[in-house]
Amino acid sequence: QLVESGGGLVQPGGSLRLSCAVSGYTLDYYGIGWFRQAPGKDREFVAVITWSGSKTYYAESVKDRFTISRDGVKNTVYLQMNSLKPDDTAVYYCALSTGLWPPRLSREYSTWGRGTQVTVSS
Repeated sequence: QLVESGGGLVQPGGSLRLSCAVSGYTLDYYGIGWFRQAPGKDREFVAVITWSGSKTYYAESVKDRFTISRDGVKNTVYLQMNSLKPDDTAVYYCALSTGLWPPRLSREYSTWGRGTQVTVSS
């Protein structure tokens, strides 16, 4: 089970930290990714991290603004989002993948959370 939290309403230029709590999986061989989907648009890859934390990969649109990390004790993956823009408004999902690195396509992910809404607006 994956459960996202931390979404909300934030002004442009602001920050949010999303959390993805994972339970029921042995995570050693997984990549944990974040995707987002805005109204009327396809689901878009955001970032992914290996469970060991040794590798990360970002979409160009969020590179240098977002940081993905994980806490092995809490079985939680985080997405720190800074310098938020209105275009970042979307429902954000976390998901598990055993695909080849880096898994950037939705079909490479087998298990998804229900998402958390992020709205960037003044």
